[in-house]
Amino acid sequence: MASDAPSPFGVHLDQDGAEFRLWAPVADRVDLLLEGGAPEPVPMTQEERGWFRCRAEGAGAGSLYRFRIDGQSDVPDPASRFQPEGVHGPSEVVDPGAYAWRHPGWKGRPWHEAVFYELHVGTFTEEGTFDGVRDRLGSLVELGVTAVELMPVAAFPGTRNWGYDGVLPFAPHAAYGTPESLKRLVDEAHEHGLMIFLDVVYNHFGPEGNYLHAYAPDFFTGRFDTPWGDAIDFSRDQVRRFFIENALFWLEEYRFDGLRLDAVHAIEDESTPHILEELAATVLARFDGRRRVHLVLENGDNEARFLSRTDQGAPRHYAAQWNDDAHHALHVLATGEADGYYGAYVDDPVSHLGRCLAEGFTFQGEPFFHWEGQVRGEPSAHLPPTAFIDFLQNHDQVGNRAFGERITDLAEAEPLEALLAVLLLSPSPPLLFMGEEWAAPEPFPFFCDFGDELAESVREGRRREFARFPAFRDERARERIPDPNSEATFRSAILDWSRTTQSSHRNRLDLYGRLLGLRAEVIVPRLEGAPGGTAHWARLGRGGLLVRWELGDGSRLTLLFNAFDEPVDEVPPGPHGHLLYGNAQGLEEHVRTGSLPGWSVAWFLA
Repeated sequence: MASDAPSPFGVHLDQDGAEFRLWAPVADRVDLLLEGGAPEPVPMTQEERGWFRCRAEGAGAGSLYRFRIDGQSDVPDPASRFQPEGVHGPSEVVDPGAYAWRHPGWKGRPWHEAVFYELHVGTFTEEGTFDGVRDRLGSLVELGVTAVELMPVAAFPGTRNWGYDGVLPFAPHAAYGTPESLKRLVDEAHEHGLMIFLDVVYNHFGPEGNYLHAYAPDFFTGRFDTPWGDAIDFSRDQVRRFFIENALFWLEEYRFDGLRLDAVHAIEDESTPHILEELAATVLARFDGRRRVHLVLENGDNEARFLSRTDQGAPRHYAAQWNDDAHHALHVLATGEADGYYGAYVDDPVSHLGRCLAEGFTFQGEPFFHWEGQVRGEPSAHLPPTAFIDFLQNHDQVGNRAFGERITDLAEAEPLEALLAVLLLSPSPPLLFMGEEWAAPEPFPFFCDFGDELAESVREGRRREFARFPAFRDERARERIPDPNSEATFRSAILDWSRTTQSSHRNRLDLYGRLLGLRAEVIVPRLEGAPGGTAHWARLGRGGLLVRWELGDGSRLTLLFNAFDEPVDEVPPGPHGHLLYGNAQGLEEHVRTGSLPGWSVAWFLA
């Protein structure tokens, strides 16, 4: 398990210079190259287990450096804190203590208060920078957001990318700003009372700018396959520590309030403890009693064991998981789509949604249509509702579409607004994707900025990916799919914030604000300690749904929802409590007489 000792990776500054270290187990010789410093390469001393080390007098913050492997290949530091000239350029020495934090006393916020807002730094504003995000924090607070989540910012090739092709996981991407500007963003988020999370990628390295194969191929193993090539070898102590130190780095040096670990179902580890358990245990132990830090998973395998709670109700490892099951059920109800993985939910989306709201996953060990009948998931009904993050949109569910359309282009306003009322008032923490609160029309297509040869491969691969869908079986239809490497594809995703003053967009923004205001006022104060295993759900006729939760203060929250146009007449008489929210006039009287109009939502508190 990672210790409190200084990280063995990267550069360590002192009064007279700096110490440089590199793990290069297949190298016979490593030299340090200092630009504008030592005129000749500085030989590094070979130590045990593949480590090389040297000191450089006079090196300090701002120094640019590379490592020369066996007198031939010049490579950046895999633990570089900054790459001012991109992933192929030199690394820059950064003083980790140079930034003067204005809010060093920030202790974080309790998990049950979380309302997430996911954003991509490069397209969230026209500036496309950390400073651009910082300028918009006030509007997020006004909306009712409590937690900003940045898509990955680790250095990637080119200037534009979703961030999941990062190759230097300790270095903020230079096009977004400097390390200081990212710290300034975190600092100001805390000034606004906002938590700020970072999406990190520990399942693969991007395809361009990753030099590890040249001197540390032991980072990888051919024992497992991933969608991105050889898997990372988490059986090696040095590799495990590299990623655990990375998690601690973002949480300590940048003071993020939490991390979202991308696609952990693609992490293969046969070690004991599993890397996900060791990472979480290390992080939680490091911050215990100091400040609140929360860890979140994306895990398509629905492995509920990573979300387990202690006897006191605290997360043993991870606070929550993104709940794709809930999204897919909501999406099918809104759009009727049945392509791809939506085909596993189209049989009965109301029941799938009911089980998600009450029990977490809808697939808890049942055969999964999209996996050719293989079972998916683990029992999750014993977990509290706060262990699942629900959403109608996120970067994947928008951007993995051929044209990156948002749900407002796919669904009518009435069902969409009813589903929003279900999402935003449910006990599970909701997540919004940037711009959805004002029905932003800008798409979020897949985009990147690779070199010519890789760019062509990505372009054609993207089109082949959609060939299995009926709408794209024709080659001419596939040619309409936006070129991921085109700057125009990237620019089409940049939000136009001036639209928020237009009445149609303002009306949607007002709806989000009202619902999140009600959540903050009535639901959140009752969520702490909400138990697992006590929720109940039932179908009401063809399209109706009843879900009931016990909250942390012993109160009872009830949802009555009709997910179709036709009225439902099988509503139980109650008592349900007093009406918190209804999306139609006279709804309370309808419920009293046992009915629900089409696309109606009624929330009760007892």
